[in-house]
Amino acid sequence: MFEGENPLQAVMTFLDAGGPVVYALLVLAVVLWTLILERLMYYRWQMPTDVKRCMADWQARPDHHSWHAHKIKQRRVSEAQRHWRARLSLIKALVALCPMMGLLGTVTGMIHVFHVMAVLGTGNARAMAAGISTATLPTMAGMVIAISGLYFVSRLEQRVQRARHHLHDQMVTH
Repeated sequence: MFEGENPLQAVMTFLDAGGPVVYALLVLAVVLWTLILERLMYYRWQMPTDVKRCMADWQARPDHHSWHAHKIKQRRVSEAQRHWRARLSLIKALVALCPMMGLLGTVTGMIHVFHVMAVLGTGNARAMAAGISTATLPTMAGMVIAISGLYFVSRLEQRVQRARHHLHDQMVTH
C-alpha cells in the first residue's frame, strides 16, 4: 500500500484510504499532542519555579507549627496541584474520544460496504475492499492515538503526584 512512496505521499494515501473520519482523527491527534507537549514543557521549565516560589513563601512565614500553619500548607499544596493538573482532564477526554472516533469510522465504512453490496452484489470484491479499508483504518488510527496518549497521561499524572508529595514533604511543619 505504501511501498515506494515518500512519507508525505504515504500519509496522504493513508488519510484518503481511511475516509473523512481519519482526517478528524488527525486534527484530534494534533490537538492532543499539542496539549501533551505543552504540559511536558510546563513541567520541565515552569513547575520548578512554582515549587521554589511556594517554598519561599512558606519559609517566609514565621509560624510553621500551629493548626493555622497546617491549613495554609494544605491549601498551598492543593493550589499547586490544581495548577499542575490543568489541562489533564481535557487530555484524558481527548484520549477517550479517539477510540470512539475510530468506531465512528468503522460504522461509516461498513455502511459503505453494505451500500456497495446492495448496488453491485457480493461478487465485486474490489469495490467492497475500499469500504472495508475505510472501516478498519480509522479504528486502527483511533486506537494508536489513544494508546500513545494513555501512556503520556499516566506519565503526567505520576509527575504531578511526585511533585505534590515532594512539595508536601519539603514544607516542614514540626
